[in-house]
Amino acid sequence: MKIIRAEHMGMCFGVRDAVALAKEHAKNKPITILGELVHNETVLRDLRSHGVQFQSQLENVRTAEVMITAHGASDQLINKVRQQGHKVVEATCPLVHFAHRSLRKLVEEGYYPVVIGKRDHVEVRGLTEDFSECDVVLNAEEIGRIKERARFGVVSQTTQPVEKVLQLVGVLNNRFPNSEVRFIDTVCQPTKQRQSSVVALAKQCDVVVVVGGANSNNTRELVATSRLYCGRVHHVQTSADLREQWFNSAEIVGITAGTSTPDSMIEQVERAIVQISQPAVFA
Repeated sequence: MKIIRAEHMGMCFGVRDAVALAKEHAKNKPITILGELVHNETVLRDLRSHGVQFQSQLENVRTAEVMITAHGASDQLINKVRQQGHKVVEATCPLVHFAHRSLRKLVEEGYYPVVIGKRDHVEVRGLTEDFSECDVVLNAEEIGRIKERARFGVVSQTTQPVEKVLQLVGVLNNRFPNSEVRFIDTVCQPTKQRQSSVVALAKQCDVVVVVGGANSNNTRELVATSRLYCGRVHHVQTSADLREQWFNSAEIVGITAGTSTPDSMIEQVERAIVQISQPAVFA
């Protein structure tokens, strides 16, 4: 059996920088991250071992410093953190900042804001909370419920597949042919690279294993894309999730991972696959 990796996979620079920043601050004084820094339990467990605290509710925070996650937050929430006497440490990914600036620019220019993404996702909440009106859509049915406006300004959650985003922008254009639709592409480059790489990977594999957190949107999107091209796709968080029967009669197994998955976890999963199905040849 041959094991191959996607060309682009695993932890992106935004997550690496956020994790490093949290550990650096924790060396000097207690710090609390508001929410999950990233959606990966292995990473969160490692941060806790370095003394980093986590709270989902601001009123429960007891440290002077509060870190904003890599997913970003609204100005409204950040101001509230400061008003309650905390020092804000920003770990927001620069590409999420770009999405925030893009949406604000569209609104300032008179466009009604539309975000393509998951309504309950922390990144999307951060994008939308500063606006009195905003539609969040993830499929054509939800676009069908949007009211007509003269001008729509559209951005996307950074981890959505760009092909799906472009398709939904087209649906919006078709639904409102008399409206102006302006789209700013805010899908991040690491997501685009991992999505295109997983297509190339899945097309040549009998089995694809996607490593990443259960709550990671970009990991789930990698799983969904893989299933378009490969009939046997499995999402695992750790090597303990692997099952020997998944690899029966498989000649080529592909591995990819979400943008919050550490290298150590990818390597652990790969070693476990090798042990399950010896002998293995590495590409």
